[in-house]
Amino acid sequence: MRYKSMLSARGVTLLMFFISIPFSYSQAKVLEIEGVIKDEFDYPIPYVAINVKGTYIGTSSTEEGTFYLALSAENLASTLSVSSLGYESTTISVKDFLALENKVIVLKENVTTLSEIQIKSPDYYVKESLKRLKSNTISDTHLLKLLYRRASIEDGTAKFLVEHYMKVLDKGPSTSTVKKIEVAEGRKSADYRIAKDKQHSHAINYMVNHNPLRRGFAIKDFNWKKTGDTNYDGEDVLIIEGRKGKHNFRRFYIGIDTYRIYKVETSVSNAVFIYKKNKEGKLYLSYHNRAWNKPREQKLEEHTRKIMGKNAPESVMVAFRQEVYVLGLETDKKNMNIKAFGGIGSDMGDVKVRYNPNFWRNFSMPPDTKFFKKIKKELKDNFGVPLETQFQFASKTLK
Repeated sequence: MRYKSMLSARGVTLLMFFISIPFSYSQAKVLEIEGVIKDEFDYPIPYVAINVKGTYIGTSSTEEGTFYLALSAENLASTLSVSSLGYESTTISVKDFLALENKVIVLKENVTTLSEIQIKSPDYYVKESLKRLKSNTISDTHLLKLLYRRASIEDGTAKFLVEHYMKVLDKGPSTSTVKKIEVAEGRKSADYRIAKDKQHSHAINYMVNHNPLRRGFAIKDFNWKKTGDTNYDGEDVLIIEGRKGKHNFRRFYIGIDTYRIYKVETSVSNAVFIYKKNKEGKLYLSYHNRAWNKPREQKLEEHTRKIMGKNAPESVMVAFRQEVYVLGLETDKKNMNIKAFGGIGSDMGDVKVRYNPNFWRNFSMPPDTKFFKKIKKELKDNFGVPLETQFQFASKTLK
């Protein structure tokens, strides 16, 4: 299987940190690793897991196959492990990768043909994978460090963006909720919304609730069938899809031998959840995005329409686009430093967290995905001002 995949109007003048950073041996002894994962036909491969073997350090590639890792000089002798659904896994030493003239890692497609005799009923694999979810994932308390982005959409265009760097204390997808959440850093774009649509709590709560592994569902209510097969890290993987009606579906990528769930796709908010292995072979969340595929109509308040004038619309169509990058994993309880955050019960845009420009300036930002590039372009077009500049002027600076 292959994946081809108002401010300026009022005269206010607003004059990714990561764009393209060549690797360097800096005085801080940081190895900045960036490259592209492609197949044999020169197509980029999305959602590839890139890990430093024997550690919890890793990342995933974007839809365009690009990836970035910030390593210490001690990792120069380490080995990168590269694996993706549908491709043969490979390894390359950090030193050899840095020596490449073109920072490209090529994966060979692994064509899998499974005999139907080997295959049990599709719903059996779903039931068995959910039964083994706790043993196949990190189910002990662990800390995830993640970048959470949420864009507010009005009439199909991004009008406001919030980014939070968060720490999440979790016990994995076999539990219905996370244990503790901290919003450690945050920043906002200029706000061009007219409807000001809000969620009832922080968006991460919706991410948890929209995950069918956590939320649960009635397997018997879906019509299950095998829609394809692929492989991951040497294991044959079945693609099992369940449908309930015309538009409601759940799609699982399940290891035929281990019953590990490597990927989940769902019609609920058009969401995708990508999981990858730690060094013990246990799975944990690596990447997630979702976008409302059915925007809803929201009427404008009367005072807003008066300000806008006689041509003001009565309502706008509102939605959200969201993206989550898991940037780090910590399993040693001694290093799970997290502060309980009291603002999770309010909309993400209302969370009171000061903007610390020094943090974002030094933050190892993952490469921009297509998902995020679209948001950045729309936000820039609203003002004619780059998003980075909007962050500086619209966010409340740390004092």
